[in-house]
This record gives sequence, C-alpha cells and structure tokens, in this order.
Amino acid sequence: MNFREDIFCQSSINLASIDLEDNTFRITTDTRIEDLILSIKNVGLLNPPILIKKASGLQIISGFRRISACLSLGMAQIPARILDSDRKKLECAKLAITENSLQRTLNLIEQSRSFYMLSGFYKDNDHLAGAASALGLPDNPSIIKKVKKICNLSREIQNGVLSNTISLAMALELEMLEKDEGAALAILFDNLKLSLNKQREIITYIKEIAIIDNISILNLLTKSHLREIADDNDLDKNQKINKIRLYLKQRRFPEITRAEKELEIKIKNLKLSSNMKLIPPKNFEASTYFLNLQFASMEQLRENKTEIEKIIQNPILKDILV
Repeated sequence: MNFREDIFCQSSINLASIDLEDNTFRITTDTRIEDLILSIKNVGLLNPPILIKKASGLQIISGFRRISACLSLGMAQIPARILDSDRKKLECAKLAITENSLQRTLNLIEQSRSFYMLSGFYKDNDHLAGAASALGLPDNPSIIKKVKKICNLSREIQNGVLSNTISLAMALELEMLEKDEGAALAILFDNLKLSLNKQREIITYIKEIAIIDNISILNLLTKSHLREIADDNDLDKNQKINKIRLYLKQRRFPEITRAEKELEIKIKNLKLSSNMKLIPPKNFEASTYFLNLQFASMEQLRENKTEIEKIIQNPILKDILV
C-alpha cells in the first residue's frame, strides 16, 4: 500500500491536543526513544506522525515513539500529517501497518497486532490473508489464525516471544492454561532460556503432576521445591534446569526414580572400567540393556573381552538383569 499525500493535511499541531492514552493503532512493541530523542534534537522531526481528527482531540495513527520523544524534549508543537475525521477505521489501520512495515520487518507481536486490528473488517482468515498480502504481512490463513492470538496473551508470554525464548507453538500451548499459570511458566522459561524440547518436557510433567496430586499448576509452580530451585542464587542456569527436571521426574515417577537410583548403585558396584558403560532401558519400558565399549587397539579390545567375561560371572549383573 502506497501513501497518497493528498489524503493528508500537513500542519503544525499542539502536542497537548493529542490523546496519548488511545493506543488503538499502536503496532510497534519497541518503547525505547533514546535514539529518536537524539535524532530529533540534532536534525528535527523528519518524518511527521500521522494523526486523525476526533471529537476528543487528535488520535495517533502512526508515530507513537516520535511523539513520546518530542514530549521528552519539551516541545510544544510539532509538524504532523492530519487525516480528515471522515476517514474509515480500516483505512487508518492500513496506514498504521504500512508505515511500520515499510521501516522494518515486523516481529511476531507486531504482526499479531496488525492481524487483530484488521480482523474486524474481514469475515474470515482467507479474506484477511488477501489484505495482509497487500500490506507486506504473511498471507497464509493458518499462520494468521495462530499469530492473531498472540497479542491478546499475557504480557509475560509476549515478552518470552519477543526475546525468542518462547516459540509460537509454545505460546499457543501456554494460552490454553489459566492466565496466571501460563504467565508463571512463561517467566520460568524466559529466565532459564530453555529449549523447546525441555519446555515441552517440563510442561508435560507439571500438567500430569497437577492432575495426579489434585493441585493447581500455579500451586506447583509457586509453592513447591521447584520455586526454591528457581530462586536459588547459588545455582547457575544449567544447574537449575537439571535440578528442576530431576525434581519433576521424581515427583511424577517416584517408583521409576527409586528403581533408577537402586540400579545406579548396582552398576557402580560392578566396577566397570572407565572405557565401559552399561546403559539400562529408558524408564524400564523395555528389557534390553546396552554395553558401550571404547577401545583404540586390539589389545584394549582383548582387555575388554576379559573384563566382560568377569562381569558375566558377577552375581550383581544377574541381579540387575532379573
């Protein structure tokens, strides 16, 4: 969408006449204005904001950060591009999206705000996709359906999406929880910078424990040993992750965890050499064990063979395989 200059009336306006509380057309998620303050101070306001006349004053279509910067500089008047009050809301929305998308690639939250802003004017995502394409937005209806929801999620989830620690898929999964629960998990994931697989593992454990123990997810996140681990300043990030995963596994599968500890002691008592490792079936869901050997010569392989023969005769191994 290209701007037609004839739809604007450029003039100098009083900053006091702008409704600063109306965020209807806000797209950008970046609230930093230091760079703009410096630029405007040195060379002036080169790209005037777009405003529209309303009964209560002037409404911002585009230029929220620029106006904030001008206010910080103590300016009383600024140049602006003014739309007539009879301009339709859809046209204003398209102007807001276009001016932002022309400056940079919109992040996921900004895309979500754009889709949500437009969605009220189109009967379904297929029709919305056509309008999105013309504005430089993703035009896949299934993607639009997912992304459109993000801007209405909790601020904590949105922050995780912006910092790239929470994926679109995980954000939508957190959306299905109670708001406080999703927010608490988002903070945990963001603080620990967990991979998607570890996020899925932890959320699965937490959901299952909450059902089995008949407690809320929020209770588990805020009033259990998990909270103590997350708040322990003596642990680094990786230590916290490992301890939280172990705690949740032990609480979800107490019998398996107990059996694993007992097995670990038995394997240790076998006194295997450093180049030999006995690997049990995961979660004891199978009966096959693996023996991992490392050797760099025929001599080492023969030594392994001798040790294997001794292990076979060891009653501890028989106890393990029972």
